[in-house]
Amino acid sequence: MSLFITFEGGEGSGKSSALRLIDERLREEGYQTVLTREPGGTPIAEAIRNVILDKGNVAMDPRTEALLYAASRRQHLVEKVWPALKEGKIVLCDRYLDSSLAYQGGARGLGIDNILNVNSFATEGTFPDLTLLFDIEPELGLARIAKNANREVNRLDLEKIDFHRGVRKTFHEIAARYPERFVIIDASQPLEKVVEDSYKAIKARLK
Repeated sequence: MSLFITFEGGEGSGKSSALRLIDERLREEGYQTVLTREPGGTPIAEAIRNVILDKGNVAMDPRTEALLYAASRRQHLVEKVWPALKEGKIVLCDRYLDSSLAYQGGARGLGIDNILNVNSFATEGTFPDLTLLFDIEPELGLARIAKNANREVNRLDLEKIDFHRGVRKTFHEIAARYPERFVIIDASQPLEKVVEDSYKAIKARLK
């Protein structure tokens, strides 16, 4: 069965690490999965990602940022996500629409509904079947990043703490708006427990 699952959360939440482990586990059980990310996932979308996250692009206007995310998202859907779902695969995506709502709509102050409208056009109303929100205090997440020398540090990591608090607050608002598809995972737990909680939520949707 096809299933579109997105992994959301603030910086340093560990969602990317959990996603890879969950993908391995699903494959071991015989599921056909596609592991991907946003922004990115295809050559054109990755090129847009490089522009968005380049630490040198400090002059980028918030609306430009929002539109670039939507453009990357559209290309990603057309080339990768929609074809995989049509083939009956499980798509595991590191970030999607809800990140734009939280980062640009909430933390950047552009408005959740304004960002939703832009992305409704880009995605033709495509929402995930399940969204796992890896919830963590911003201070803890950023401390994890500081300790991980191998992790890419991008332009958003360099924002002030109030920005990251705004992201977390907005994620919770979005989860309350769409309770039927959101499951909140306590990302402050050890990775093994985070993976187990996430896997249980996914398996519940696969029954």
